[in-house]
Amino acid sequence: MSTKYGTIIKDGLWENNGVLCQLLGMCPTMAMTTSATNGFGMGVATMLVMAASNFFVALFRNYITNEVRIPVYILIVAAMVTLVDLTCNAWMHELYKVLGLFIPLIVSNCLPLGRLEVFASREPVFPSFMDGLFMGAGFTLALTIIGAMREISGSGTLFADANLLLGPAFKVLETRIFPEDAAVLMMILPPGGFLATGLLIAFKRKLDLAMGKQIQMAGAHSVG
Repeated sequence: MSTKYGTIIKDGLWENNGVLCQLLGMCPTMAMTTSATNGFGMGVATMLVMAASNFFVALFRNYITNEVRIPVYILIVAAMVTLVDLTCNAWMHELYKVLGLFIPLIVSNCLPLGRLEVFASREPVFPSFMDGLFMGAGFTLALTIIGAMREISGSGTLFADANLLLGPAFKVLETRIFPEDAAVLMMILPPGGFLATGLLIAFKRKLDLAMGKQIQMAGAHSVG
């Protein structure tokens, strides 16, 4: 694997993670991480949209003029979201009842549009596809971890209803950690989303500092 693709993978999963570093896609992060299963499902849907959108924008980038690029990007993302929405409704209908309301909102997610603007519109097809795939994978990773944090502390379970997303064989993932009456209800409410996201960002920055990396903060000097 070339250094270029290694950098794309590392940036997407950790170094430039859309949620933990760029703070993009906060609406689905807050709304859909009430459980690890919901976070994973929304993350995978976004990842598929990002990979396909990056592919098509990179493929036609030489034919898209600067004046119409944003409407064209939105049109391509909307088409990919529609395909994912219909597919989820057809083959994972029970999960669609939970996620369906929020899947169309991927169109207004800043993360896919941001990657189209800064990467896919300037790079060849395959690197752009990889960028969309691994930026989406990093988004999925962040949403799943935040969902797990909120679900364990707010409901006392982990991967509840995983069989709706992954099939009956994955029902073994559904675990009760402690009784429901010992859970903290606030964690599955909106304030819990901000708290879990903040704790995860703080953990990442602490880990980066421990590894000797510098942290660039918008509008401030670097730390560490």
